[in-house]
Amino acid sequence: MVTTDTGTAFAGLLGQDKAKKLIRRALASDRMPHAFLFRGPEGVGKQLFAREMAAAVNCRNRDGGRPCGACPSCRKFRSGSHPDFMVVSPDKGAIKIEQVRRMGLALSYPPYESQTRVVLIEDVHGMRAEAANCLLKTLEEPPPDNLLILTADSAREILPTIASRCQLVPFYCLSQHETVEVLLGCDAGLDPDAAQLAARLAEGSPGRARLLLQTEMIAVMRKVTAVLSDPSLHLDRDVGTLLQAAETMADLKENLPSLLGLLRLWLRDKLMLACGLPERSGWREEGKRGAGPETANDWSLARFFDTLEAITVAERQLARNCNRNLVCEVLLFKLSATSNA
Repeated sequence: MVTTDTGTAFAGLLGQDKAKKLIRRALASDRMPHAFLFRGPEGVGKQLFAREMAAAVNCRNRDGGRPCGACPSCRKFRSGSHPDFMVVSPDKGAIKIEQVRRMGLALSYPPYESQTRVVLIEDVHGMRAEAANCLLKTLEEPPPDNLLILTADSAREILPTIASRCQLVPFYCLSQHETVEVLLGCDAGLDPDAAQLAARLAEGSPGRARLLLQTEMIAVMRKVTAVLSDPSLHLDRDVGTLLQAAETMADLKENLPSLLGLLRLWLRDKLMLACGLPERSGWREEGKRGAGPETANDWSLARFFDTLEAITVAERQLARNCNRNLVCEVLLFKLSATSNA
Protein backbone atom coordinates (compact mmCIF):
# COMPACT_ATOMS: atom_id res chain seq x y z
CA MET A 1 0.00 0.00 0.00
CA VAL A 2 0.97 3.67 -0.27
CA THR A 3 1.47 5.07 3.22
CA THR A 4 3.32 7.66 5.18
CA ASP A 5 6.33 6.06 6.84
CA THR A 6 6.23 4.98 10.49
CA GLY A 7 9.66 6.35 11.31
CA THR A 8 13.12 6.99 10.06
CA ALA A 9 16.65 6.13 11.08
CA PHE A 10 19.15 8.95 11.35
CA ALA A 11 22.09 6.79 12.35
CA GLY A 12 24.92 6.66 9.82
CA LEU A 13 25.39 3.48 7.86
CA LEU A 14 28.49 1.35 8.01
CA GLY A 15 30.22 0.76 4.71
CA GLN A 16 28.61 1.75 1.38
CA ASP A 17 31.21 4.46 0.78
CA LYS A 18 30.43 4.69 -2.93
CA ALA A 19 26.71 5.20 -2.25
CA LYS A 20 27.49 7.88 0.34
CA LYS A 21 29.72 9.70 -2.12
CA LEU A 22 27.11 9.64 -4.90
CA ILE A 23 24.33 10.86 -2.61
CA ARG A 24 26.45 13.64 -1.10
CA ARG A 25 27.28 14.81 -4.59
CA ALA A 26 23.61 14.75 -5.60
CA LEU A 27 22.50 16.66 -2.50
CA ALA A 28 25.15 19.31 -3.12
CA SER A 29 24.11 19.69 -6.76
CA ASP A 30 21.66 22.30 -7.96
CA ARG A 31 20.00 19.69 -10.18
CA MET A 32 18.76 16.66 -8.30
CA PRO A 33 17.79 13.68 -10.51
CA HIS A 34 14.08 12.92 -10.51
CA ALA A 35 14.67 9.27 -9.58
CA PHE A 36 17.31 7.06 -7.97
CA LEU A 37 17.65 3.30 -8.10
CA PHE A 38 19.31 1.83 -5.00
CA ARG A 39 20.35 -1.63 -6.14
CA GLY A 40 22.30 -4.26 -4.24
CA PRO A 41 22.06 -7.49 -2.23
CA GLU A 42 19.18 -7.99 0.16
CA GLY A 43 19.60 -6.66 3.68
CA VAL A 44 22.60 -4.35 3.20
CA GLY A 45 20.89 -1.06 4.08
CA LYS A 46 19.22 0.21 0.90
CA GLN A 47 15.92 1.13 2.52
CA LEU A 48 17.57 2.56 5.64
CA PHE A 49 19.77 4.70 3.40
CA ALA A 50 16.74 5.80 1.36
CA ARG A 51 14.96 6.98 4.49
CA GLU A 52 17.96 8.94 5.63
CA MET A 53 18.29 10.53 2.22
CA ALA A 54 14.58 11.41 2.24
CA ALA A 55 15.09 13.22 5.54
CA ALA A 56 18.21 14.97 4.21
CA VAL A 57 16.48 16.27 1.06
CA ASN A 58 14.19 18.59 3.04
CA CYS A 59 16.37 19.12 6.12
CA ARG A 60 16.81 22.84 6.87
CA ASN A 61 20.21 22.41 8.54
CA ARG A 62 21.73 19.59 6.52
CA ASP A 63 25.34 18.72 7.31
CA GLY A 64 26.78 17.41 4.08
CA GLY A 65 24.66 14.37 3.24
CA ARG A 66 23.28 13.89 6.75
CA PRO A 67 20.00 15.27 8.13
CA CYS A 68 20.38 17.29 11.30
CA GLY A 69 17.65 15.42 13.16
CA ALA A 70 16.52 18.57 15.00
CA CYS A 71 14.76 20.87 12.53
CA PRO A 72 10.94 20.72 12.14
CA SER A 73 11.20 18.60 8.99
CA CYS A 74 13.56 16.09 10.63
CA ARG A 75 11.38 15.85 13.72
CA LYS A 76 8.40 14.97 11.54
CA PHE A 77 10.45 12.30 9.79
CA ARG A 78 11.48 10.89 13.14
CA SER A 79 7.87 10.74 14.37
CA GLY A 80 6.63 9.24 11.11
CA SER A 81 4.29 12.15 10.43
CA HIS A 82 5.99 13.96 7.55
CA PRO A 83 3.28 14.81 4.97
CA ASP A 84 5.74 14.84 2.05
CA PHE A 85 7.25 11.39 2.49
CA MET A 86 5.44 8.37 1.03
CA VAL A 87 6.34 4.69 0.96
CA VAL A 88 5.07 2.16 -1.58
CA SER A 89 5.63 -1.32 -0.14
CA PRO A 90 4.90 -4.73 -1.69
CA ASP A 91 1.42 -6.01 -0.96
CA LYS A 92 1.60 -9.80 -0.41
CA GLY A 93 4.97 -9.94 -2.12
CA ALA A 94 4.33 -7.67 -5.10
CA ILE A 95 3.63 -4.02 -5.89
CA LYS A 96 0.34 -3.86 -7.74
CA ILE A 97 -0.91 -1.43 -10.37
CA GLU A 98 -3.50 0.08 -8.01
CA GLN A 99 -0.69 1.16 -5.68
CA VAL A 100 1.22 2.82 -8.52
CA ARG A 101 -1.91 4.60 -9.72
CA ARG A 102 -2.62 5.97 -6.22
CA MET A 103 0.98 7.15 -6.04
CA GLY A 104 0.67 8.87 -9.43
CA LEU A 105 -2.45 10.68 -8.27
CA ALA A 106 -0.69 11.91 -5.14
CA LEU A 107 2.27 13.15 -7.24
CA SER A 108 -0.06 15.25 -9.38
CA TYR A 109 -0.51 17.61 -6.41
CA PRO A 110 2.29 19.89 -5.15
CA PRO A 111 4.12 18.98 -1.94
CA TYR A 112 2.18 19.95 1.17
CA GLU A 113 4.86 21.92 3.00
CA SER A 114 8.30 20.95 1.65
CA GLN A 115 10.21 21.92 -1.42
CA THR A 116 10.35 18.29 -2.59
CA ARG A 117 8.09 15.31 -1.97
CA VAL A 118 10.05 12.07 -1.60
CA VAL A 119 8.53 8.71 -2.52
CA LEU A 120 10.26 5.46 -1.56
CA ILE A 121 9.24 2.48 -3.73
CA GLU A 122 10.51 -0.69 -2.10
CA ASP A 123 11.54 -3.90 -3.86
CA VAL A 124 10.66 -2.92 -7.42
CA HIS A 125 12.03 -6.29 -8.56
CA GLY A 126 8.77 -7.73 -7.21
CA MET A 127 6.55 -5.51 -9.33
CA ARG A 128 3.95 -7.06 -11.53
CA ALA A 129 4.32 -6.27 -15.23
CA GLU A 130 1.33 -3.93 -15.43
CA ALA A 131 2.54 -2.02 -12.35
CA ALA A 132 6.04 -1.68 -13.82
CA ASN A 133 4.64 -0.27 -17.06
CA CYS A 134 2.50 2.18 -15.10
CA LEU A 135 5.54 3.31 -13.09
CA LEU A 136 7.49 3.71 -16.32
CA LYS A 137 5.02 6.37 -17.48
CA THR A 138 5.67 8.35 -14.29
CA LEU A 139 9.43 8.05 -14.76
CA GLU A 140 9.17 9.19 -18.39
CA GLU A 141 7.18 12.30 -17.46
CA PRO A 142 8.11 12.99 -13.82
CA PRO A 143 5.94 15.58 -12.05
CA PRO A 144 7.94 18.56 -10.75
CA ASP A 145 9.03 18.80 -7.12
CA ASN A 146 8.98 15.04 -6.60
CA LEU A 147 11.87 12.65 -5.98
CA LEU A 148 11.45 8.90 -6.41
CA ILE A 149 13.81 6.45 -4.70
CA LEU A 150 13.49 2.86 -5.94
CA THR A 151 15.14 -0.09 -4.19
CA ALA A 152 15.84 -3.44 -5.83
CA ASP A 153 17.71 -6.66 -5.15
CA SER A 154 20.68 -6.97 -7.49
CA ALA A 155 19.97 -10.69 -7.88
CA ARG A 156 16.51 -10.05 -9.35
CA GLU A 157 15.56 -8.69 -12.76
CA ILE A 158 13.83 -5.34 -13.30
CA LEU A 159 12.72 -3.70 -16.53
CA PRO A 160 15.75 -2.17 -18.30
CA THR A 161 13.57 0.81 -19.25
CA ILE A 162 12.96 1.55 -15.56
CA ALA A 163 16.64 1.23 -14.67
CA SER A 164 17.67 3.49 -17.55
CA ARG A 165 15.46 6.33 -16.28
CA CYS A 166 16.98 6.36 -12.79
CA GLN A 167 20.38 7.29 -11.46
CA LEU A 168 21.90 4.06 -10.24
CA VAL A 169 23.37 3.94 -6.72
CA PRO A 170 25.07 0.56 -6.18
CA PHE A 171 25.16 -1.16 -2.80
CA TYR A 172 27.46 -3.97 -1.77
CA CYS A 173 27.83 -6.62 0.92
CA LEU A 174 29.43 -5.48 4.16
CA SER A 175 32.49 -7.04 5.70
CA GLN A 176 32.01 -9.58 8.46
CA HIS A 177 33.36 -7.07 11.00
CA GLU A 178 30.90 -4.40 9.84
CA THR A 179 28.02 -6.88 9.94
CA VAL A 180 28.87 -7.84 13.53
CA GLU A 181 29.08 -4.15 14.46
CA VAL A 182 25.61 -3.52 12.99
CA LEU A 183 24.14 -6.50 14.87
CA LEU A 184 25.63 -5.47 18.22
CA GLY A 185 24.54 -1.89 17.64
CA CYS A 186 20.94 -3.02 17.09
CA ASP A 187 20.95 -5.29 20.16
CA ALA A 188 23.39 -4.42 22.92
CA GLY A 189 22.47 -7.62 24.78
CA LEU A 190 23.27 -9.91 21.86
CA ASP A 191 25.83 -12.63 22.53
CA PRO A 192 28.97 -11.71 20.52
CA ASP A 193 29.54 -15.36 19.51
CA ALA A 194 25.99 -15.56 18.12
CA ALA A 195 26.59 -12.32 16.24
CA GLN A 196 29.81 -13.71 14.75
CA LEU A 197 28.09 -16.89 13.56
CA ALA A 198 25.12 -15.02 12.10
CA ALA A 199 27.48 -12.58 10.33
CA ARG A 200 29.45 -15.45 8.77
CA LEU A 201 26.32 -17.21 7.56
CA ALA A 202 24.73 -13.99 6.26
CA GLU A 203 27.70 -13.21 3.97
CA GLY A 204 27.73 -9.45 4.42
CA SER A 205 23.99 -8.90 4.82
CA PRO A 206 23.04 -7.50 8.26
CA GLY A 207 19.37 -7.84 7.34
CA ARG A 208 19.78 -11.55 6.69
CA ALA A 209 21.86 -11.92 9.85
CA ARG A 210 19.09 -10.32 11.94
CA LEU A 211 16.59 -12.69 10.34
CA LEU A 212 18.76 -15.63 11.37
CA LEU A 213 18.85 -14.38 14.95
CA GLN A 214 15.16 -13.47 15.19
CA THR A 215 13.86 -16.77 13.84
CA GLU A 216 14.70 -20.37 14.70
CA MET A 217 16.60 -20.71 11.45
CA ILE A 218 20.00 -21.48 12.98
CA ALA A 219 18.47 -24.13 15.28
CA VAL A 220 16.59 -25.65 12.33
CA MET A 221 19.75 -25.58 10.25
CA ARG A 222 21.66 -27.45 12.97
CA LYS A 223 18.96 -30.13 13.13
CA VAL A 224 18.78 -30.62 9.35
CA THR A 225 22.54 -30.77 8.78
CA ALA A 226 22.95 -33.14 11.73
CA VAL A 227 20.43 -35.51 10.14
CA LEU A 228 21.96 -35.27 6.67
CA SER A 229 25.51 -35.75 7.96
CA ASP A 230 24.66 -38.77 10.15
CA PRO A 231 26.50 -41.81 8.72
CA SER A 232 24.10 -44.16 10.52
CA LEU A 233 21.02 -42.69 8.83
CA HIS A 234 18.97 -45.39 7.08
CA LEU A 235 16.07 -44.49 4.82
CA ASP A 236 13.88 -47.46 5.77
CA ARG A 237 14.50 -47.19 9.50
CA ASP A 238 14.62 -43.39 9.95
CA VAL A 239 11.60 -42.23 7.95
CA GLY A 240 10.14 -40.62 11.08
CA THR A 241 13.32 -38.64 11.71
CA LEU A 242 13.27 -37.26 8.18
CA LEU A 243 9.57 -36.36 8.36
CA GLN A 244 10.11 -34.52 11.66
CA ALA A 245 13.05 -32.57 10.18
CA ALA A 246 10.95 -31.70 7.11
CA GLU A 247 8.10 -30.44 9.29
CA THR A 248 10.55 -28.27 11.25
CA MET A 249 11.81 -26.78 7.98
CA ALA A 250 8.29 -26.10 6.67
CA ASP A 251 7.39 -24.29 9.91
CA LEU A 252 9.74 -21.48 8.82
CA LYS A 253 7.09 -20.57 6.22
CA GLU A 254 8.19 -17.46 4.25
CA ASN A 255 11.72 -17.82 5.63
CA LEU A 256 12.15 -21.28 4.12
CA PRO A 257 13.93 -19.99 0.96
CA SER A 258 16.53 -18.39 3.24
CA LEU A 259 17.10 -21.75 4.91
CA LEU A 260 17.72 -23.33 1.50
CA GLY A 261 20.29 -20.61 0.91
CA LEU A 262 22.01 -21.63 4.13
CA LEU A 263 22.02 -25.25 2.97
CA ARG A 264 23.93 -24.06 -0.09
CA LEU A 265 26.52 -22.44 2.18
CA TRP A 266 26.78 -25.64 4.21
CA LEU A 267 27.30 -27.61 1.00
CA ARG A 268 29.94 -25.15 -0.20
CA ASP A 269 31.85 -25.47 3.07
CA LYS A 270 31.84 -29.25 2.76
CA LEU A 271 33.20 -28.95 -0.77
CA MET A 272 35.95 -26.57 0.38
CA LEU A 273 36.95 -28.94 3.18
CA ALA A 274 36.99 -31.85 0.76
CA CYS A 275 39.40 -29.83 -1.43
CA GLY A 276 41.65 -29.11 1.55
CA LEU A 277 40.56 -25.47 1.86
CA PRO A 278 39.36 -23.77 5.05
CA GLU A 279 35.60 -23.36 5.40
CA ARG A 280 34.39 -19.76 5.47
CA SER A 281 31.03 -19.71 7.24
CA GLY A 282 32.22 -20.96 10.62
CA TRP A 283 29.35 -23.46 10.62
CA ARG A 284 29.55 -26.32 13.09
CA GLU A 285 27.23 -29.30 12.95
CA GLU A 286 25.86 -30.46 16.27
CA GLY A 287 23.78 -33.29 17.61
CA LYS A 288 24.94 -36.03 15.24
CA ARG A 289 23.79 -39.54 16.01
CA GLY A 290 25.79 -42.63 15.32
CA ALA A 291 29.26 -43.86 16.06
CA GLY A 292 31.16 -40.88 14.74
CA PRO A 293 31.02 -37.75 12.60
CA GLU A 294 31.05 -37.99 8.87
CA THR A 295 33.94 -36.15 7.22
CA ALA A 296 33.76 -34.01 4.12
CA ASN A 297 36.02 -36.50 2.32
CA ASP A 298 33.23 -39.09 2.62
CA TRP A 299 31.33 -37.06 0.03
CA SER A 300 31.97 -37.76 -3.66
CA LEU A 301 31.88 -34.96 -6.22
CA ALA A 302 28.74 -36.49 -7.71
CA ARG A 303 27.08 -36.31 -4.29
CA PHE A 304 27.89 -32.62 -4.01
CA PHE A 305 26.31 -31.85 -7.37
CA ASP A 306 23.28 -34.08 -6.74
CA THR A 307 22.69 -32.29 -3.43
CA LEU A 308 23.01 -28.88 -5.08
CA GLU A 309 20.54 -29.86 -7.82
CA ALA A 310 18.03 -31.11 -5.24
CA ILE A 311 18.16 -27.74 -3.43
CA THR A 312 17.69 -25.90 -6.74
CA VAL A 313 14.61 -28.00 -7.56
CA ALA A 314 13.15 -27.26 -4.11
CA GLU A 315 13.67 -23.51 -4.63
CA ARG A 316 11.84 -23.67 -7.96
CA GLN A 317 8.95 -25.57 -6.39
CA LEU A 318 8.61 -23.01 -3.61
CA ALA A 319 8.61 -20.22 -6.20
CA ARG A 320 5.61 -21.97 -7.82
CA ASN A 321 3.82 -22.03 -4.43
CA CYS A 322 4.01 -25.78 -4.04
CA ASN A 323 3.13 -27.24 -0.64
CA ARG A 324 6.01 -26.42 1.72
CA ASN A 325 5.75 -29.66 3.71
CA LEU A 326 5.86 -31.80 0.58
CA VAL A 327 8.77 -29.81 -0.87
CA CYS A 328 10.76 -30.29 2.35
CA GLU A 329 9.94 -33.97 2.61
CA VAL A 330 10.95 -34.67 -0.99
CA LEU A 331 14.13 -32.63 -0.56
CA LEU A 332 15.28 -34.44 2.58
CA PHE A 333 14.48 -37.88 1.16
CA LYS A 334 16.49 -37.00 -1.97
CA LEU A 335 19.41 -35.73 0.07
CA SER A 336 19.30 -38.76 2.33
CA ALA A 337 19.16 -41.11 -0.65
CA THR A 338 22.21 -39.30 -2.05
CA SER A 339 24.07 -39.66 1.24
CA ASN A 340 23.35 -43.39 1.33
CA ALA A 341 24.32 -43.96 -2.28
